[in-house]
Amino acid sequence: MGIENLSPAEGSTKNRKRVGRGQGSGTGKTAARGQKGQKSRSGYKRKRNFEGGQQPLSKRLPKIGFFSRNVKPYVINVEKIVAITELAEITVESIRGVHKISASVSKIKLVGASAKDLASKIKDDNVTTTGK
Repeated sequence: MGIENLSPAEGSTKNRKRVGRGQGSGTGKTAARGQKGQKSRSGYKRKRNFEGGQQPLSKRLPKIGFFSRNVKPYVINVEKIVAITELAEITVESIRGVHKISASVSKIKLVGASAKDLASKIKDDNVTTTGK
């Protein structure tokens, strides 16, 4: 028995229906599309949420909520993580060296009583401190 002798089980496959091939085929003339109308035309494609002309559900329901595109900074309290105060230059990468931060974090804000004193050490625009 070789791979060339394999065939599907009896009755498991059917020939596909060839529409629009004459009256004798049983699916000639209108080719199983019915009579007139948009669905009988070539190139017809129903829109995703089309409800037969009725106002779609997505337009009937009230619109709520808001998604801000502003990236909120990752907040670090320098009183709890003292290793940040001992850094010579403070950048996002140097903070990653002393504190475990997700790779998706792009902005960092340093808070705490001694955060103002670190402003002179910051060498990255993505790191900010509290205070004025």
